[in-house]
Amino acid sequence: MTSFLSESPSFSNIVQQLQGSSVLVIGHRRPDGDCIGSQVAMTRILRNLGIDATAVNNDPVPRTLQKFIGDTPFVGPSEIKEQDYRVVTVDCADHSRVGDDLRNRYPQVFLNVDHHVSNTKFAEHNFVLSDASATGEILAKFFFDSVYDVDKTSAEGLYLGICTDTGQFCYSGTNAAVFEICRKLCEAGCNPSNVAHELYEREKPGRIQLLQKFLASFKMEFDDRVCIGNIRGQNYEETGTKPEDAENFVDYARSLEGVEIGVLLEDRKGALKGSFRAKDKKYRVDLLAKKFEGGGHACAAGFNVNVPFEEFYPNLVEKIGEHLEVVKSGGF
Repeated sequence: MTSFLSESPSFSNIVQQLQGSSVLVIGHRRPDGDCIGSQVAMTRILRNLGIDATAVNNDPVPRTLQKFIGDTPFVGPSEIKEQDYRVVTVDCADHSRVGDDLRNRYPQVFLNVDHHVSNTKFAEHNFVLSDASATGEILAKFFFDSVYDVDKTSAEGLYLGICTDTGQFCYSGTNAAVFEICRKLCEAGCNPSNVAHELYEREKPGRIQLLQKFLASFKMEFDDRVCIGNIRGQNYEETGTKPEDAENFVDYARSLEGVEIGVLLEDRKGALKGSFRAKDKKYRVDLLAKKFEGGGHACAAGFNVNVPFEEFYPNLVEKIGEHLEVVKSGGF
């Protein structure tokens, strides 16, 4: 049988070293589909191998992702039993992404599986494949290569990660290998229409109202090649929504004809969360985010700054302009 990844035997050997241990499978703050799906699948695979594994996240599972948990043990930080654990992180570009509480409680990470080009390789064992579309893609390939039992819940979790991190298979990282692994996941029990229904056909009126406010905030910069939209703190209160409801809003800014980079700025009590999305890898928005101590992928990246919106916006535009000049001169 042809294997997907040359690293699979090493991964399988590392997993075997977890036998006899209690394991926490930790994802990043403000979890998205790839994070949750990867945590679910990794936890279930470990448990199928007889390893005591529990998924834990600093933040609650978003409403639209809760049905993908199934009967997987999934808890918050306050629910973790006091005992010794070995830690596995998934979809975390650096250790700080798990949140201060979990990072301080579990400073040593045994295994780190991720696809961010900016990953700092902070664990004892690091499997970072930046060419992959999603962490779910990496795990799926490892699992099938290792002939692990991928059940329906695990298959749908991994497909969830791939579907969301490829923008419903629209981003430039989507290739034949992505569809091949999705075919294998469907054979393992994944139902793509069920995943799509949970993700895209359960909108709340408040989220649509929040989207209206975001669209109305659009500002076009650099001859309409950059679209920047924002959400203010009061917008959540006005629409009865939460920050998780703004997931993927940045794609609307990116989707406009002629726009090369879309930007979302979320104002949270004076602090800002920023998201970048680009239509082409040449824009390396991970390097743009790095200017604000963030990171991510060539076409999708983010950052956090403790600066008020009005003060930060001119600086943001200036840095984007400098970045575009580098791209124009031949890239990075």
